[in-house]
Amino acid sequence: MTMLDQPDQWKPIDPQSMYLLVESFPEQIKSASLVEADRALPDSINASSLVVTGLGGSAIGGDLARSLAGRSARIPFLVSRDYDLPGFVGRSSLVIACSYSGNTEETLSAYQQARKAGAAVVCITSGGQLEACAKADGFPVFRLPGGLPPRAALGHSLLTLLIALEKLHILSGLKEPIAESVELLDALRVRYGVASPESDNRAKSLATSLCGKVVAIYGSTGVMDAVAFRWRTQIEENAKNLALHQAVPEMNHNELVGWVYPEEVLRRIGVVLLRDKGDHPQVQRRFDLTAELVARKAGVVHEIWSEGDSLLARVLSTLYLGDFVSLYMSYLNKVDPTPVEVIDYLKKELAAGGRT
Repeated sequence: MTMLDQPDQWKPIDPQSMYLLVESFPEQIKSASLVEADRALPDSINASSLVVTGLGGSAIGGDLARSLAGRSARIPFLVSRDYDLPGFVGRSSLVIACSYSGNTEETLSAYQQARKAGAAVVCITSGGQLEACAKADGFPVFRLPGGLPPRAALGHSLLTLLIALEKLHILSGLKEPIAESVELLDALRVRYGVASPESDNRAKSLATSLCGKVVAIYGSTGVMDAVAFRWRTQIEENAKNLALHQAVPEMNHNELVGWVYPEEVLRRIGVVLLRDKGDHPQVQRRFDLTAELVARKAGVVHEIWSEGDSLLARVLSTLYLGDFVSLYMSYLNKVDPTPVEVIDYLKKELAAGGRT
């Protein structure tokens, strides 16, 4: 019996029970699909551009929504992770400001710029200064449940963003994909959950294989690149383990060349290829060749195929596996998955103006 199958060994590592938050993901999807704004949204916004502004766990929902919108998006869709909005933002723009805490300084800065530019603004937050500003300025707010680490509230934040986009007629047809996703995620929770033994649990076996390695995750542009980013950030924040990510085909035009030296370091890299049936046929071929080439140098190479029919289900099924992998890697690394002390330190120093 492995350590991951013995709760008495890993529960002391996880005193705040991150595993319960990971396992709650399907419930988050269900509840968030029913959310309403605190004030009426316009029937439609004739925006020429859409910008989702946020950082960290509050921005990944924008990346995923952008992937889900794909080529069907009727206006340009950009995710901004900065204090400043792009110069084109103006009266014909829609800006969705996402900050789980409501106090993210970069997002508050971008919000004020959107307001001054005369853009249409919608806010997604659990409270804080962002909610207060939005209410004072008369902008709609979609309120998230509070008290969670932002990365553990993705089900709430992503679905709330998708629902907002549907209500604004930027996306459509979410009902059936959401229902399929919830059913699939419920099944995956059983397969990947803490009660499932490692011998039958791909999340646990992947975590064991990747433990002790830098993890490189590759996904296809516009389909799985945002999921690859989520895998990376979850492994970094939960397992405190360095990870990298890149998109195919871009990776084949640069990063692939770097898989030569230093040989001893490359052998300590675990590669994860996130694959989807919707990838372009040439991208499928590129993944096949990339796996073959990288396997000559890497410590291990794993191919993960998405599950489900709708793109939403395929994206969420692959993402959910990564969340469990990062959780189990934290246990193997013997590190509490919940705190992000270095981020807290950085925010404190920034707030103090660098004073010690």
